[in-house]
Amino acid sequence: MKYRRLGSAGLQVSVLGLGTNSFGKRADQETSIRIVHDAMDRGINFIDTANIYAGTESERIIGLALEGRRSNAVLATKAGLVKDQGPNGRGSSRFHLQRELEDSLRRLRTDYVDLYQIHTFDPHTPLEETLRTLDDFVSSGKVRYIGASNYAAWELMKALGISEQKGYCRYVSTQASYSLADRTPENELVPVCLDQGVGIIPYFPLAGGILTGKYSQSDREPHGSRAMTDPSFARFLEDRYLMLAEQVGQLAAEQGSTPGTLSLAWLIGRPAVSTVIVGATRAQQLEDNLRSVDLELDEATAAKLGEISAEFLYGKPFALYRLP
Repeated sequence: MKYRRLGSAGLQVSVLGLGTNSFGKRADQETSIRIVHDAMDRGINFIDTANIYAGTESERIIGLALEGRRSNAVLATKAGLVKDQGPNGRGSSRFHLQRELEDSLRRLRTDYVDLYQIHTFDPHTPLEETLRTLDDFVSSGKVRYIGASNYAAWELMKALGISEQKGYCRYVSTQASYSLADRTPENELVPVCLDQGVGIIPYFPLAGGILTGKYSQSDREPHGSRAMTDPSFARFLEDRYLMLAEQVGQLAAEQGSTPGTLSLAWLIGRPAVSTVIVGATRAQQLEDNLRSVDLELDEATAAKLGEISAEFLYGKPFALYRLP
């Protein structure tokens, strides 16, 4: 396994991280625990979850999986998206974040999280309130580092400016949809992160599995796929994404690789990227993804991937989660 600093922080994270959105939903408890253990045995130390994944089941299962192994994990969780329909059931107010952090710590069976992330920008709460709350979390020892997620470049820069002005802990990372099928972060977010020393943590690095080649225009619901178990995923199966996946697949075949491995290797090599979150619902998927860590792309292959994905530099992101 290879490791990098998380942004400009001293924390070292594996270049491939484990996403756990499927734990307790598309992967049962036994399978999920086995995936966590297999990942850590192979050197993956970054494990990412959130307070709302699988209705809190993901955090609970991770808590079980890390018993006796907590000190070897860089554990990241999030809060801020809709948790419940109460008046304070979402956002990044002090009220909501304090409650959610305590609940996450209980489910995760730990007294601290290594990276606590705001799941999305909250237009209804002053950034000063959010950042002061996060600074207090760090001072208390319950959080070691803080990060953002689904922030626009200007929102991230504003937050960094406030932290510098007030002397608060600053965001060391930001999560964003980023892949060959979504290169929109390269327009503004990547330059800001490079300038400010913020690490990018891509989610949906395989465009929800589209870039593995499992979907095609003739088979949009292959057996066992996310499209079959989650009907809402159908909105992502646009012809242009399927065509890109086909082109990546052809290039991968020429390289003696797989489209998923090639796509992840490309993303791992992008500027400002610290760790790439990849989910798994079975152990074999994890094994396939790990091959990307040691795959070095030659200039011709990297250039070809850039060429076939150029149209995805502009337009709407593949995914974006925001509060109404």
